[in-house]
Amino acid sequence: MPATNGHSAVNGHSNFLDHTKALELLNEYESRDGLSIQELMDTKTRGGLTYNDFLVLPGYIGFAASEVSLDSPITKNITLKTPFVSSPMDTVTEHEMAIHMALQGGLGVIHHNCSPDAQAEMVRKVKRYENGFINDPIVISQSTTVGEAKALKEKWGFGGFPVTATGKLGSKLLGIVTNRDLQFEDDYSQTVDKVMVTELTTAQSGVTLLEANKILAQSKKGKLPIVDQDFNLVSMISRSDLTKNLYFPLASKLPDSKQLICAASIGTRPEDRIRLQKLVDAGLDVVILDSSQGHSMYQVEMLKWIKQEHPKLDVIGGNVVTREQAATLIAAGVDGLRIGMGSGSACITQEVMAVGRPQAAAVYSVSAFAARFGVPCIADGGVQNVGHIVKGLALGASTVMMGGLLAGTTESPGTSFVSREGKLVKAYRGMGSIDAMQDKKAGSGAKNSQASNAGTARYFSEGDSVLVAQGVSGSVAHRGSINNFIPYLAAGLKHSMQDCGQKSLKQLHESATDGSLRFEIRTASAQLEGNVNMESYEKKLYA
Repeated sequence: MPATNGHSAVNGHSNFLDHTKALELLNEYESRDGLSIQELMDTKTRGGLTYNDFLVLPGYIGFAASEVSLDSPITKNITLKTPFVSSPMDTVTEHEMAIHMALQGGLGVIHHNCSPDAQAEMVRKVKRYENGFINDPIVISQSTTVGEAKALKEKWGFGGFPVTATGKLGSKLLGIVTNRDLQFEDDYSQTVDKVMVTELTTAQSGVTLLEANKILAQSKKGKLPIVDQDFNLVSMISRSDLTKNLYFPLASKLPDSKQLICAASIGTRPEDRIRLQKLVDAGLDVVILDSSQGHSMYQVEMLKWIKQEHPKLDVIGGNVVTREQAATLIAAGVDGLRIGMGSGSACITQEVMAVGRPQAAAVYSVSAFAARFGVPCIADGGVQNVGHIVKGLALGASTVMMGGLLAGTTESPGTSFVSREGKLVKAYRGMGSIDAMQDKKAGSGAKNSQASNAGTARYFSEGDSVLVAQGVSGSVAHRGSINNFIPYLAAGLKHSMQDCGQKSLKQLHESATDGSLRFEIRTASAQLEGNVNMESYEKKLYA
């Protein structure tokens, strides 16, 4: 009999259970809805999955998205407030990207497709960008000319240099030369003692950073020199650092010096040991051993050497995609792992070499194994949107590394130009592309620049007479500033975790491990259904 008003039937049933017992009834089912992460990632039955092949099922929302914590370790010793890392590619990360990634709570890894001195200079710029106590300020003497002081400002990107009797730290403080003192000086040969400020507000050595910041705020000066009892310059603090603390509360900084955390990549050749020493002297905090296939004698030897020569330096090894690869590097003492082979947007390793692994399968397998040793993992490659970030983290990664997704931002070193379609784009290339492997900057003009190139080193091609491309060159859409794009990615990640009912990345990993976080396989039709199905539309990512 068909249903009429006042008599409803649902799925052919009209005798219903007590609605207050709905939650209790769930106990009658053998398992929760969906699949556990172990069931989802069983490669023997499902093959190797990518990020597009599955979804995370929703959980219970019992908190605001703003309450979600994104704190996550990138190495055994360093934790980030935002789990995003920019890739060490020459069209993605130089000092500008590294600075702004760190300010947003992430980390930028400076590429090594340049000379060792140029890379060390980029590290130095990151480390000098923000400080607590500046223990190695740029100091000048009273005989320094206005022209020389302006050249220093141009080189370092800031002004305000203390003037001492000898031009070195530890000698008597005579004054400070500020931007205002130099701005309208046309006589470049004039010495700075004619223009410097001599009425100074100072603080005594032994003052705490909090006390020094209060004195600086009250003085309304740009710089506060710290002096000893004989008025010798000991260190300094800057007002600009106070401002940065205000505007970038999540910044990745060292707890003692308050400097931004800086990472850089190197290869595994003997000459990379000399490069690393220069980077360490510049203040490097984290080094990534950059190789497309990290399971090699070269990387193990380099890793062991670094641990012996630079025991305080955190080392991230890779790239790896299997437990066996990871085990070798973990046994050698690695502080973090980088997962991915052939999944990057500009990478063709899987196509050309027939070697690699689908990224979701790789991230789960390696992360689950590495977690047993307390080694954090970076999911590197295959990230095209916020959803992919969520999935990489849900599979066990602690952080996510991005190349193409960040290459279009203002802070990347790629060249901007207008495409044939009239759109603003930026140049982007894989480090295995012919363009990258033939770049001569790393060789510093040497005759055999190929032997010093980061691209050839990454793909073990330094001595090859014929270069086999494992990457491509192209362009990506311009995305605006990192200072807008990273907050968008972080906000999207927080809302996704809210949908999953996970209040922190730590809880996300625990829920995946114990089976309470559930997943679902996504068929080709499901993927089509989940995308936009309109005749025309505008896809605006954030506002």
